[in-house]
Amino acid sequence: MLPAEVMMTEAIGPYSTATDMLAALRAKQISSLELTNLLLTRIEERDGPLNAIPVRTPDHAREAARNADAALAQGEWRALLGLPAFKDHRPTNDGPLAASVFAAGACLLGKTNISEALSDWQANSTIYGRTNNPWDLARTPGGSTGGGGAALAAGLTPLEIGSDIGGSIRVPAACCGVYGHRPSETAIPRAGGFPRADFPNPAGIMAVQGPLARSAVDLELLFDVIAGPVLGEDAGWRLALPPARHDRLRDFRVAVMPTPPWVRPSQDMQGKVDELAQYLGRQGARVTKAMPELDFDRYLRDYLCLLMVQMSVARSREQREARAKTLAVSQNFMFAALAPGLTLDAAGLIVLLKRREEARAAWRRFFQDFDVLVGPTTLDVAFPHQVGSFETRTLLVDDERVPYYSNIIYPMWAIFAGQPATAFPAGLSRQGLPLGLQAIGPYLEDRTPLRFAQLLEREWQAFQRPPGY
Repeated sequence: MLPAEVMMTEAIGPYSTATDMLAALRAKQISSLELTNLLLTRIEERDGPLNAIPVRTPDHAREAARNADAALAQGEWRALLGLPAFKDHRPTNDGPLAASVFAAGACLLGKTNISEALSDWQANSTIYGRTNNPWDLARTPGGSTGGGGAALAAGLTPLEIGSDIGGSIRVPAACCGVYGHRPSETAIPRAGGFPRADFPNPAGIMAVQGPLARSAVDLELLFDVIAGPVLGEDAGWRLALPPARHDRLRDFRVAVMPTPPWVRPSQDMQGKVDELAQYLGRQGARVTKAMPELDFDRYLRDYLCLLMVQMSVARSREQREARAKTLAVSQNFMFAALAPGLTLDAAGLIVLLKRREEARAAWRRFFQDFDVLVGPTTLDVAFPHQVGSFETRTLLVDDERVPYYSNIIYPMWAIFAGQPATAFPAGLSRQGLPLGLQAIGPYLEDRTPLRFAQLLEREWQAFQRPPGY
């Protein structure tokens, strides 16, 4: 933590950080019940146009808050004791992350909205409806953790947990102007992130769960609560992550991501990358345009293939084969690259995983010379709400129409190799909408990109409230 940022500087309100809320609870400047009621009132007043929180549990939250106040009165302390927060799904039993959050003393306020099957950069649900972005109701809050991103930006909750196999933590963070951390693939238990996924599955790679918050300091607070070994491995394994490599921006060796060969970010987005690079250079950091030594085309195709392997598990063989035939003839090479994942056999998967390990080795070599890799999180600001199939959707980036699926380009770099990546606000576009960047870090050195984002929060750009909130 950064000591200067854990000091309370103003009265506790809906936009206070989780760190400040917890400090006020511990100092008995506010009770958990008062804080819970404050946020419940805020939700009633503000969530209507957003639809970020379709399921609310006020009675449960107040009961948990009273229990937390009783524990605080007896001198008890846990990492999140008395803090109201949300979850992005409502299972019949608690997964490992939920159990860790509740054990740390958090009070569950309800359920935030997500996309169907966690598979879109929007939060549109046939059950709960569409979630809107507090910066512009006509735009997506990102997805799949769109309800969580919108709730954070609107001051409805201090902390959120999301999942990320296609950017579903970092994209909502970027669209809503908040922070999100995709953890190293094995740093946080992956079970419990999907319905009927209560037990660890070693084949379930790339998909992770991680924290979102309005402060990078709060990201690490929640990360520390939920990090640890998976069920079964906890009998002998303990997670002991190394400290951040540096505590000053001037000491970081920063690689800046060049423009990828398939698509260009908007001028506003690239402008923020350039602005940050110049700022870091003025602080004395070593800044170089660089990427790991990878076959970029092979890397993207392998990611898309493995993504489809993971996302099509619930489909029958007949359904997968039929879909593969359709995708294979697509004029969009990214859709065509998804097709092999629908029919990949066990031998092919083993060969693919071998190439993945070769890519992971390239990242290890890269981070011998650099501490973080900085680049965009998305192509541009939050896009207007989309309908129709993925194949027919497009995004307007400056004056160019690009395929909707192009938005996966920047999130996928960290996903395929299991690297940690912290999304952070980079200020506003010329339209007055949030732009988000990310810092990819070395595997199991999550504290390095987290600390980098914390320093930028203190010294460069931080969370801004949406107008009217």
